[in-house]
Amino acid sequence: MSEPVLSLKDLETRYGQIYALRGINMDVQEGEIVALLGANGAGKSTTLKTISSLINASSGSVIFNGQDITYMQPHAIVEMGVIHVPEGRMIFKELTVKENLELGSFTLNDNEIRKKRMKRVFELFPILEERQQQMGGLLSGGEQQMLAMGRALMTEPKLLLLDEPSMGLAPIIVNNIMDIIKHINRDQGTTILLVEQNAKAALKFAHRAYVLETGEIVMEGSGEEMSKDESIVKAYLGE
Repeated sequence: MSEPVLSLKDLETRYGQIYALRGINMDVQEGEIVALLGANGAGKSTTLKTISSLINASSGSVIFNGQDITYMQPHAIVEMGVIHVPEGRMIFKELTVKENLELGSFTLNDNEIRKKRMKRVFELFPILEERQQQMGGLLSGGEQQMLAMGRALMTEPKLLLLDEPSMGLAPIIVNNIMDIIKHINRDQGTTILLVEQNAKAALKFAHRAYVLETGEIVMEGSGEEMSKDESIVKAYLGE
């Protein structure tokens, strides 16, 4: 097997004296969708924040494309192609849809490339093209999630970190979002690490999955195997 795109080695993160992550080890191969599952408070969001340096690791390492990025600045990690779509979307509500998307490519000097990327985003999310002059804060929850993902795609990420993309959305919108995640992975070849409370939805298309419980990985396997094991869902995922 080739070198992983992302490798977490004995990673520990603390909030004060409280351990949120306890020596976790995880690999993500190029082109995979890997789901990180677990109940509330298991450490899923902390894992993504530690990868993107929004929270400092206490010990261990985060390796991206063979380079140790554990203590790099967040902006430098973004420039390497690791893009984090946080829980809660975090769009700029007082800017238009188009302005939000343009901010996703602020490091680009080539306007033609920016236009091509925006065209691809609009192909994935036609509603954003329709509403490109509308303020972000006036979008529905599902549309804001699409905008957050679209803004991330404007960077052409090598690794996309998605934190709870289905949170608070109606089931029909969840299905739409999940289909788009599959499309981004399949057609654009984007590697994705997905944190998702909706375990059953995530396991339907994740290549592999890890289960976190109180900051420790208690199980890993293929998405297909884990989706068929009801005991896993009941024991670890609270469903």
